[in-house]
Amino acid sequence: MNRITRLFNIKYPVIQGGMIWNSGYKLASAVSNAGGLGLIGAGSMYPDVLREHIQKCKKATDKPFGVNVPMLYPNVEEIMQIIIDEGVKIVFTSAGNPKTWTSYLKEKGITVVHVVSSTKFALKAQEAGVDAVVAEGFEAGGHNGREESTTLTLIPMVKQQISIPLIAAGGIATGRGMHAAMILGADAVQMGTRFAMTTESSSHNNFKQMLAELGEGDTHLTLKELAPVRLIKNKFYNDIQEAYAKGATVEDLKAVLGRARAKKGMFEGDLIEGELEIGQIAGLLTEIKSVHEVVDDIIKEFKESIATPISY
Repeated sequence: MNRITRLFNIKYPVIQGGMIWNSGYKLASAVSNAGGLGLIGAGSMYPDVLREHIQKCKKATDKPFGVNVPMLYPNVEEIMQIIIDEGVKIVFTSAGNPKTWTSYLKEKGITVVHVVSSTKFALKAQEAGVDAVVAEGFEAGGHNGREESTTLTLIPMVKQQISIPLIAAGGIATGRGMHAAMILGADAVQMGTRFAMTTESSSHNNFKQMLAELGEGDTHLTLKELAPVRLIKNKFYNDIQEAYAKGATVEDLKAVLGRARAKKGMFEGDLIEGELEIGQIAGLLTEIKSVHEVVDDIIKEFKESIATPISY
């Protein structure tokens, strides 16, 4: 047991990232049933869809699970009310000021974790009263920090400044990676990409198959003028780069992005025109497995890594 497993009442210090278009109730409940903490990704769900997923998750697992809420969405108040009404006990917030919701959620008996990309925001989250922070490095998929701090540098810097539990994210998909993050000072790890490549992930099979074929350098952090996001290099990504080459304004970039681009790519399987978000560590992964197999692999390798002496 450590600070995170006690905080969430889970067996393993492994948290599944609440990714848009990947993290439905099937993924969240499978991770929780396997001994980690599953998260439903509210960012790609209308409020009524989120309620349905929470209710189905409660039927699919008797273990703790949570909801990830990006606070930049316009219907966040309705989402938070559904979370409270449905009795969800763990909320991960991101993309916003932790002061906005932390005290309110904690008054309702909810454990609150905030996702940050810098020491400055980790300290602000701690001051806001969160129970833990996720420090996410530049390697991560999806929306990312502008600072481009890598996980290797971010985790020890955040650890040095905060006293609350620390969860490492970004570029972690194996037991050895988990061990390394803990050596750097993390109490647990959050994995997105590794769980996106599972049979229980709600993303399209086309997307999953593409992930299994990615290599080193096949993703890139872009669109910093809007919201930094790590994308697979496909036609849509190339369209963005062409716009930059022509001196695109923020409005131009918004026009290229359009609407529902991430849904088109990850959920509907359009690998050409879709926005395909994933972490750099996808280049290491070649197999789509069940969640149970993934968690077993991670914990087995983690234990072996701890038991193996370092040779000099």
